[in-house]
Amino acid sequence: MTWENHSVLMEFVFLAYPNHLELRMLCFLGVSLAYALIISGNILIVVSIQTETRLHAPMYYFLGSLSGIELCYTAVVVPHILTNTLQSEKTITLLSCATQMVLFIGLGSADCFLLASMAYDRYVAICHPLQYPLFMTVTLCVRLVVASVIIGMVLSLQLVIFIFCLPFCQDRGIEHFFCDVPPVMQLVCATSHIYELSVLVAAALAIVVPFFFIATTYALIGAAVLKLHSATGRHRAFNTCSSHLTVVLLQYGCCAFMYLRPKSSFHPKQDQFISLVYTLGTPFLNPLIYTLRNNEMKGAIEKVLTRNYFSQKIVQ
Repeated sequence: MTWENHSVLMEFVFLAYPNHLELRMLCFLGVSLAYALIISGNILIVVSIQTETRLHAPMYYFLGSLSGIELCYTAVVVPHILTNTLQSEKTITLLSCATQMVLFIGLGSADCFLLASMAYDRYVAICHPLQYPLFMTVTLCVRLVVASVIIGMVLSLQLVIFIFCLPFCQDRGIEHFFCDVPPVMQLVCATSHIYELSVLVAAALAIVVPFFFIATTYALIGAAVLKLHSATGRHRAFNTCSSHLTVVLLQYGCCAFMYLRPKSSFHPKQDQFISLVYTLGTPFLNPLIYTLRNNEMKGAIEKVLTRNYFSQKIVQ
């Protein structure tokens, strides 16, 4: 089955949205509030890192890049969810669905690879502190961020092309809020386990491989921290890594649950809830996690907010 067998104008219908007007308005307000907080929180982190000279370090460069990717990641699906919540017809063409899936999966995968790069940064800082300025240069940081995005998008493009070359059944109803791999795979009529295995392999490359890299990195970090004689040094190392580790567990936990399982285990209501967690919850919580546990970041954000407050007072 090839792209020529499907019309690019063929439409899918989203079935996860509530039918009652009151529920739709409530969902619209809730998602709008969450999206506003995501945008403001992540933009605040990016602006703080750009304006504060003391934050011009690899760890914060990666954090700013993570916030930038998550702004793009949510922009792919959240405006679409808001629009569909208010519309009576919740349809999407095959080409638009494929495009949305490429961007959503690609940026989500880039997130995973970037978290692995951040783990490497922490490993070098803690295990090889004297060589840290030599290893973690600006050039290397830029290359790691660009590589994360490119690898994520290439893997996503290959996966989506493979899925949309499969034969679809007559049923065009997607039990979801947007085009994602598990609900779209439910519409595929091919029964061979080879197709399902191919999707799982692609998901494993984007999720399992970087996760094992992070796990290995933190095992080495843990061994190095245990060798420290100073309790203050151990506490500082723990604080440095705890925020990143929390985000890793949140991100990879949701992704593994959604994508590393057979097609038969798809449960629409449960999957819809989990998808909202990693689409809205994770990008919202990440700025909070990094800010609350990092005094430098907290201070920089307070400076930016104070500066903006006084500049508005002067204008008035």
